[in-house]
Amino acid sequence: MFFKNKILEQPVYFIAEIGINHNGDLNNVFELIKASKLAGCDAVKFQKRSPRDCVPKNQWNIKKKTPWGVMSYIQYKEKMEFSKKDYLKIIDLCSKLDIDWSASCWDLKSIDFMQELNIPYYKVASASITDLKLLSKIKKTKKPVIISTGMSTLSQIKKAVNILGENKLGILHCNSSYPAKYEELNLSFIPKLKKIFPKAIIGYSGHEKGLSTTVAAAVLGAKIIERHITLDKSMWGTDQLASIEPLGYARVIRDIRLIESSMGDGKKVVYKSEHEVMKKLRIF
Repeated sequence: MFFKNKILEQPVYFIAEIGINHNGDLNNVFELIKASKLAGCDAVKFQKRSPRDCVPKNQWNIKKKTPWGVMSYIQYKEKMEFSKKDYLKIIDLCSKLDIDWSASCWDLKSIDFMQELNIPYYKVASASITDLKLLSKIKKTKKPVIISTGMSTLSQIKKAVNILGENKLGILHCNSSYPAKYEELNLSFIPKLKKIFPKAIIGYSGHEKGLSTTVAAAVLGAKIIERHITLDKSMWGTDQLASIEPLGYARVIRDIRLIESSMGDGKKVVYKSEHEVMKKLRIF
């Protein structure tokens, strides 16, 4: 099965969350995909919305300053979406670069849209974990699913897992603040999630500014790491500040891979490299 096999091939599966950091520019998407691949990521992730279905009507006419001038919020949200033709170009590039892709769907129509593109697996954003109709429709696709758990209670997480099932499920511990405060990351909950949902794959979706806490999440047992990626933190957009630039993402992956190689099997062993040192230093 695609998802399980991908995770089991290597201890940590890295997802670069492109999200809306492309600012509606397909060329930015292509550069972000290339940067994610160069950094060592296994997958890129997008967000798909039908704005008039998932944006509350009381927000539609709010004026918003954008790189394209002042416009209504609904116009802005629509400008940030890509067509099926655009996604086919995105998928083609991912295929050529041998990097996986996925998307979080924020409404029912977006699930239909992604089904037509044969999405490999679905992502459920923290904001959507309580949308039981959305979860039920995703479950019917029989595709693997990853859910984020920011701003959710354990009871809400359990209700979502009850609908989706654990066998094809990834559960990401998360704090949904942008950027998240270090004292509110609560990384100690990662091992607890592993005990509560032993059949699921537990991971971490981080929105903090730094990198060390993401490495710590892997040490605590996260098998999936998701971080937002940006071409430049100074770019326009609400998510850029909580994102990692490509070189930073490469450092996270390097550090986690080094830690993975250093963990061993938990058995105490005197290694061959220690024998010569032992001869020099041991008297008894």
